[in-house]
Amino acid sequence: MTDLEPIASPFDLLALDYDNWFEREGKPVFAIEIEAFREILPLSPKPWLEVGVGSGRFAQALGIETGLDPSLRLLEIARKQGINVFLGRGEDTPFAGGFFGAVFVIVTLCFADSPLGILTEANRLLKQSGKVVLGLVLRESPWGQFYQLKKEAGHRFYKHATFYRYTEVTRLLEQAGFRVEKIISTLFQKPGEVKGMESPQEVFSSRAGFTIILAGKPGIRR
Repeated sequence: MTDLEPIASPFDLLALDYDNWFEREGKPVFAIEIEAFREILPLSPKPWLEVGVGSGRFAQALGIETGLDPSLRLLEIARKQGINVFLGRGEDTPFAGGFFGAVFVIVTLCFADSPLGILTEANRLLKQSGKVVLGLVLRESPWGQFYQLKKEAGHRFYKHATFYRYTEVTRLLEQAGFRVEKIISTLFQKPGEVKGMESPQEVFSSRAGFTIILAGKPGIRR
């Protein structure tokens, strides 16, 4: 871990509760999301970075080597998962430009101060052939509406979140210099009704609780 000064993060006090979710009610949801990511991994050149790595659950399951997060407490957990962790924000990372093959941003844009800043920085970090991979709970989905109600009720996690619509995310990607190449939708079971695995679908659906977007830099025109 880098020797940067600690960054104030609302997740520092909630780190254990956040991580425990993956072992309790979130376990079947997490399994469905990981299965969907496997559709994207072969298209994502290495090395990989996860911005907003949290406790390292996704990084460990997907084989992402490096993680960045503003929460020191979550990074301590991620490091125990074998992730090479760095303290920092996605809008201003400590990495050299043009190094990574893929930057993963999984359930992080909704907690970011500047989603466009994160995507613009991801563009800088990527090789010309690199990809950005987003994992999203979109506002128009049943799960997005479910979490939006929790936010409005002052939930300890979701009160910090801002959920975006699909069109808003694709507009941000375009502004950051990316072009959408593939979309995967999953988690069609509704909140509180997840009972088994699902097969991901290669299409955008507002009925899906979890959406994965793979985007790349447009080719250089000659």
